[in-house]
Amino acid sequence: MKRQVLTLVTVIAVLLVSGSAYAQTISLKADIPFDFVVSGHTLAAGPYTIDSMGNGGAKALLVRSADQQEKMIVLASGAQSAQPADRTKLVFHRYGARYFLSQIWVAGNPLGHQLPKSRREAEVARDYRVGNVVLMASAR
Repeated sequence: MKRQVLTLVTVIAVLLVSGSAYAQTISLKADIPFDFVVSGHTLAAGPYTIDSMGNGGAKALLVRSADQQEKMIVLASGAQSAQPADRTKLVFHRYGARYFLSQIWVAGNPLGHQLPKSRREAEVARDYRVGNVVLMASAR
């Protein structure tokens, strides 16, 4: 009996996780008007695409410039909102004139992606008060 209950709980957990991962699949583009930092690396202003990598929306994200000169993979954790996002958007933390990509949301989905705060952002945050900048993006 215990074995059957454990098997049932495992199956339900796998279904919930796979359904959640599918809901987080993203493919978007945005024209970012300022230089910004992702995982400690500064990327130049310009048009970018952000895509989920892996099977069914894994939390690895590919950030690349339209000219393919800037490419990087970043690991993100899940973020959740009480309401679905009204628009597809990127959220940046702003400290003075420095911008750090913080969150990614897709319209109609209450689940998003949260990028970890890099060591570089933590250092800059000591000297500035954080401000959020929301930039609209479009689904590809």
